[in-house]
Amino acid sequence: MLLSAGLIAFALTRLDLSRVGHALISAHPGWIVLAVALMAASLVFRSISWYEVLRAALPDTRIDWAPVTRATMIGVMASAVFPGRLGEPSRVIVLARRLDGSRRRLLAIVAGTVFSQTLINLLALAILAVVTFTAVPLARGNLTGVVLAIAVPLAVCALVVAGPRLLSLGARSPSRRLRVAAETVERLLRLARTGLAVFRHPRYGLPAVAMQLVAWALQWLACYAVLLALGLQHETGLAAAAAILLAVNVSAILPATPSNVGVFQAACLVVLAAYGVSAGQGLAYGIILQAVEVVTALALGVPALLREGVKWGELRREAGSAGDESAQ
Repeated sequence: MLLSAGLIAFALTRLDLSRVGHALISAHPGWIVLAVALMAASLVFRSISWYEVLRAALPDTRIDWAPVTRATMIGVMASAVFPGRLGEPSRVIVLARRLDGSRRRLLAIVAGTVFSQTLINLLALAILAVVTFTAVPLARGNLTGVVLAIAVPLAVCALVVAGPRLLSLGARSPSRRLRVAAETVERLLRLARTGLAVFRHPRYGLPAVAMQLVAWALQWLACYAVLLALGLQHETGLAAAAAILLAVNVSAILPATPSNVGVFQAACLVVLAAYGVSAGQGLAYGIILQAVEVVTALALGVPALLREGVKWGELRREAGSAGDESAQ
């Protein structure tokens, strides 16, 4: 975090802050409002996608769409406001407490459904990468990050799929502690694999993939709307918006600050510089785009949190107790 702060401070000394301020003030509010609306709509489509994934994984459990939507909004808000990847476990816990059944079993299965959405997101990232790298030679600077973004979830997927078979070897160990640990992890991984059931049922899988891709498309348009707000459509276009969306998602793999502040703006700067956009306008774009994301997350997440009647402290305690239950 200190290193990031130092790099940001150094970058600011190289910028003409007066141009940044002018770009922020002269941005067209109508396009920004449209970007917020598009971001909000994308979250609704993400919740629909997750709902289909959950129906495939828990066919015998009653699942209402409204709690799924609220859990989605709470998760997005947690990721947008706090450092680290708190959004994903937050939405798992918020939804699991609404479902009937064994808490330990539900937590593992719902976590598996979240992982299913991550795999769908890889398809969206691949599409954005194709659009980006066919439009402008950014691959040299970002290819490593893209490969990492795709390789990490695939490695976890391989663990989830092959893990139970590998852990069965540990269950035959002469050490009692090792046998108990291997059996516990094997059971949790088998439950997590249940969350991937959507890929075996086209009835649920096709709508889930379609809705998730629509959500990404709406985010893509929101990024382009911010370009229009700053009058950058002549230097850039939809391909630049795709590159920005790809870059900010790759840079968020390991967020070091709340909302990935600083790194988010740096990603926007790098992409827009490839299109000939000045550093001042690039920074202004990063500030506005992140403000759009945070405002949308808060506007939808706070009412969802109040409706669920959950406080952040309680959510943290539940996350800790869920981990303890899984370890027992």
